Amino acid sequence: MNTIESLKWRYATKKFRDRKVPAEAIDKILESINLSASSTGLQPYRIIVVENPSLKDALAEGSFNTQIATCSHLLVFAAFTKITIEQLDAYMQQIALQREIPVEALAEFKTALVGGILSRQDEENAAWAARQAYITLGTALISAAELKIDSTPMEGFDAEKFDSLLNLKSQGLTSVVTLALGYRDEEHDVYAALKKVRLPINELVSFVK
Repeated sequence: MNTIESLKWRYATKKFRDRKVPAEAIDKILESINLSASSTGLQPYRIIVVENPSLKDALAEGSFNTQIATCSHLLVFAAFTKITIEQLDAYMQQIALQREIPVEALAEFKTALVGGILSRQDEENAAWAARQAYITLGTALISAAELKIDSTPMEGFDAEKFDSLLNLKSQGLTSVVTLALGYRDEEHDVYAALKKVRLPINELVSFVK
């Protein structure tokens, strides 16, 4: 399928079948996330892949999102709670290594990042990091659809519980959004057969020439 047809096919799956997504497909989705757009390329987020059934049950307890427990894989998008000079230094080292250039050649870029990012309050940088994580969520949704893997993005979860069970706080992270992956249960999910409802393009989009 092409991208438009893939997006017409996808919907927020409410009920999943008891079928595992192959590891190679998960790897492709994760690679697409890694290649997603990221402001300055810093990637101020991490992705936690939860496959363990007991852990998914614990994360789902008390939530109206039953997909947390019933999906094949749950991706948790966790954003940095603060940006530090150590993170920026590590990023400079990574660029220098991968592009095979001296780290000193990045001095001007580092100065710009320090001035633009570290001059802000931690709360502002945490909100920025969360928005960056949402960009990767969009990439993951498209990637999954092109692989004909169903998905459900979810916000209605207990972030404190997620952070605790996944040991995120000790890593300087907090959960911001999740993505359930699996295969739709067409027999029991009434939404699977419903027509996707979206605005006409001319209502959604305006052109300024």
